[in-house]
Amino acid sequence: MKKGLIFRSWYYFRTGWSTYFAFILGAVNTLTVTYYLAIEKMPSLKELFPTFTQYAAIGALIVLPVLTLIGYLHYKKTEGFKAEADITIETNPHFKRILQNSEITIPLCVEILELLTKISQNEKLTDEEINRISKLKSELRTHSTKKTMKLD
Repeated sequence: MKKGLIFRSWYYFRTGWSTYFAFILGAVNTLTVTYYLAIEKMPSLKELFPTFTQYAAIGALIVLPVLTLIGYLHYKKTEGFKAEADITIETNPHFKRILQNSEITIPLCVEILELLTKISQNEKLTDEEINRISKLKSELRTHSTKKTMKLD
């Protein structure tokens, strides 16, 4: 059985509930309440929206593009999504580990490329370069076996 099946199922349930069920139910509820408690009681609005179906259709034509624009602005033009992403990375140990690995991998790649360039030109490695390789190898071995989740 998969590790953490209960918590994984709980997470999937919450996602299904909040993203799909509650969203649709909330939209239907809002349309119904506003129409039958507000529009139906006001003659001037009742002339604009004589039936619930017309109200829902006109509301969808207005609300869908407006909310899509608001969602776009949230992701692309405001600091809101950046803050959410920062918090997710700060609090998720898997993201922290990915960050740690990339911070180690990039300098390592540069070092390997420098050494490969030197070797491909038939140059000998100096004792200092060989020591640096040994030190890097030791640090990588320690890093891969330690697998800590805190950033240095």
